Amino acid sequence: MIVWGAEWRDREGRHLLCLNNCLPALFRTRRKAREWIDKEFGYIRTREDLRADPHCWRLPEAVRVRVEKA
Repeated sequence: MIVWGAEWRDREGRHLLCLNNCLPALFRTRRKAREWIDKEFGYIRTREDLRADPHCWRLPEAVRVRVEKA
């Protein structure tokens, strides 16, 4: 099954973001993933202090995630 997730990228690597209940934030469409990213992390766009060194934050990106049965 292909779903969409929110990926945070930093100097340490790439990480799927999770919801409040510690489950990965997965969505059926890219649009829903991007809407959630804007709602939860949209403040980063206007915060120059977070975008500059030493933080260098960027908005998370919507990425395709393949879910397979174990």
